[in-house]
Amino acid sequence: MRLSRIIMALTVGLAVVAVPTAAGAAQPQPTPSATTDPPQPPPYAPQPPALTINRPTIFLGETVILTGTGFGPNETVDHSVTVTPLAAPAAGKAPARRSDGTTVAMAPVAYQASAPLQFTAFTDAQGRFTKSYKPSVTGLLTFTATGRESGRTATAELRVLPRKQPLPVTGDSIGTPMKLGGGLVGAGAIMLLLTLAWRRRQRFGGAAH
Repeated sequence: MRLSRIIMALTVGLAVVAVPTAAGAAQPQPTPSATTDPPQPPPYAPQPPALTINRPTIFLGETVILTGTGFGPNETVDHSVTVTPLAAPAAGKAPARRSDGTTVAMAPVAYQASAPLQFTAFTDAQGRFTKSYKPSVTGLLTFTATGRESGRTATAELRVLPRKQPLPVTGDSIGTPMKLGGGLVGAGAIMLLLTLAWRRRQRFGGAAH
């Protein structure tokens, strides 16, 4: 009798222990795909380098601002400037003229073809820089910017025209105002004579009556 009670107690205990184990085994196990990290976005593509100028055409003596983007952060950017002479008028075409009819003198080629100019600029943490530049020659200027560490390069063009010249004072430009002024003076003299003659006639005509 006692032995049967002991066997029954052991059976009940084993059943109690086996219930949580079976319940845990029945729960769905996470799949390996659910435990892995989500896919990472592709690495950031750097902005392509670019070089811009605030004005495409200027007159000699004026200053422009160069802006570079997409270069390496905190690096030195070397610039070279090549100069191409301004194109002469094509064969059979008249040279450029000012509003007063005078021709625009082209600068000599020897003056135009100067050696490439060199200067540097420094980028910020975002790879950007600004640089002021005042050309000393006329022509089509091509700027090439190259980062020393990154090796990135960009180009931009600027057209520099000869300095503006004041319009010359010619004999024709002076003669026209003088002719106009002389005509006005003559008309005024005639009006004065007619007025005096009319007054004289009125005076003597009144005396006759």
